[in-house]
Amino acid sequence: MAEVEAGVAAAFDLDRPWQLDDRVAVRPEPFGALLYHFGTRRLSFLKNTTVLTVVRSLDEHPSARSACAAAGVTPTALPAYERALATLAESQMIKERGAARPDRGTAGPDRGAAEPERSAVAAGEAAP
Repeated sequence: MAEVEAGVAAAFDLDRPWQLDDRVAVRPEPFGALLYHFGTRRLSFLKNTTVLTVVRSLDEHPSARSACAAAGVTPTALPAYERALATLAESQMIKERGAARPDRGTAGPDRGAAEPERSAVAAGEAAP
């Protein structure tokens, strides 16, 4: 499992511009947020409000690293947030700004009643 996590994090570049995918709905919750991707039908949980702040502000910053810094993520906590953002990128919740999205057909809630795939993003595992 650690090898998989390291591979995902290695593919994510904190110094590139990122944004929330336009097919993702965000529902803030006291613990963080729920993200639902209408194209992939995936559901992700953000387990703290800081990662929600980072995700919501990605398109306002030149890089994911600067979005993290603006949200108050310390250098010691940054690796946990990098892993969380890498997981979100892998699940297509966020995408590199300017990158074309893969053609996945029509997106939307009316595409059937399949059970959504779920994942939890725990950016703050090391942080409160």
